[in-house]
Amino acid sequence: MKNVIWGILKARTKYFTHIIQWMIGGTRGGYNRARLINALHESPQNAHQLSQVLNLDYSTIRHHIEVLEKNGMVTSLGEGYGVMYFPSDNLLDNYGFFEEIWEKIGNKMKKRDEEKMNDE
Repeated sequence: MKNVIWGILKARTKYFTHIIQWMIGGTRGGYNRARLINALHESPQNAHQLSQVLNLDYSTIRHHIEVLEKNGMVTSLGEGYGVMYFPSDNLLDNYGFFEEIWEKIGNKMKKRDEEKMNDE
């Protein structure tokens, strides 16, 4: 029985790492989603707070939160305007993998910004 449970947990973790990789590294909005996850990891926040911290439009934050919630990466507590968002337990269990992808994306974005500055 113990091996069966371990197998299920291992499969769930592998599946979730695929979700992280796709949501952050494989989609157009991945960079902002990663910024959002990083901010929520530092402290739970509502959509308005996230829009201020990340300097993104409130509707953009709401869109990304909805996508992350649908994919089990973010969870919420409360109702209405004051809903607070948190990283999900699955995301926290796999946060090291998220950080690896976030580092790669961050380096890629730095390189892109440096190339833009050199072109000017």
